[in-house]
Amino acid sequence: MDQLRCTGCGRIYTLDPRMWRCACGSPLDLQFKPVIIKDQIRKRPPTLWRYREVLPIEEEEHFLSLGEGMTPLVPLEYHGCSVLIKVDYLYPTGSYKDRGAAVLISKAKEMGVDAVVEDSSGNAGCAIAAYCARGKIACEIFVPESTSKGKLEQIRSYGATLRRVEGTREMTAEATRKAASATYYASHCWNPYFLHGTKTFAYEVWEQLRWRAPDTVVLPVGHGTLLLGAYLGFKELKEAGLIQTVPRLIGVQAVSCAPLYQAFERGTEEVPPLGDTETLAEGIAISNPVRGRQILQALRETGGLVLAVREEEIGDALKEMGRNGFFIEPTSAATMAGLKQYLLHKTPKETVVASLTGTGLKSVGKMV
Repeated sequence: MDQLRCTGCGRIYTLDPRMWRCACGSPLDLQFKPVIIKDQIRKRPPTLWRYREVLPIEEEEHFLSLGEGMTPLVPLEYHGCSVLIKVDYLYPTGSYKDRGAAVLISKAKEMGVDAVVEDSSGNAGCAIAAYCARGKIACEIFVPESTSKGKLEQIRSYGATLRRVEGTREMTAEATRKAASATYYASHCWNPYFLHGTKTFAYEVWEQLRWRAPDTVVLPVGHGTLLLGAYLGFKELKEAGLIQTVPRLIGVQAVSCAPLYQAFERGTEEVPPLGDTETLAEGIAISNPVRGRQILQALRETGGLVLAVREEEIGDALKEMGRNGFFIEPTSAATMAGLKQYLLHKTPKETVVASLTGTGLKSVGKMV
């Protein structure tokens, strides 16, 4: 039977829709044994549900789908190097967050949840709202006052109740946690089911590379839901004997909001929260990542690192990727700016994958 395990004190809990963190205050992980059947995967439609045996939903009747999955893995010559770009902004709501939302809200439906709350700088709120609409689940999204107008309109279009909160991103999270005392907390950073959705990134890359893993994966990191999901997925593949090593994970932050970068450089296990911060890359403007300790562990275990990029580098990458045919939001541009840094040290035969996590259509008003 699946269980929840505290990432801090190790306490074990049975599954309970009301349980979103441990009594000690730490986030919970799902103890779940995946089964990987390669021959079955090949026969199924190109959605993330082709990996159904590794996803913690018991009955297919509870799958909520908008056709998400199997985004393109596109070759690109970038600053003199051949790299592969995972185009996750082609998901139904325009960002990779659909991976986590599809699985999380499907599980909520399976557990009989009829209403949820979530806090988000935009993309996660859009994704949760969309899949709640698909599942006829009431949804209330809390967002910072500064969230892009396009993301706000998208959330409203799904019929979700929108709560705009003045102040920092953390103040938005605190308001949501209060609401979660009475309503299921469909949090993309606290809820472990979200990570079991984002881990499909690893399974797709593995399949698209003809059943092998890349050497290195470069990803934006705020709360780390994609990076931790990728780590989880590749780790499951390694434990199943289907790849030899977990790829080196490279996280990218903005210099103006880089708590993980600072902790990594100092060699600490904990991530000290920052004060008020602001960056063009609003998707990674997280001053106090919920799973900071886990992110640092994943980076160090894979021989990875954290890179920090300046606002000017983000703006330059935004324009450069447009010239390459990719209209991306600033958070994805931060990834590409970090990739540019990393490629200075790339070995000749190294297979490097980076992800474009969100479309530029949501952030037109913030483009430089």
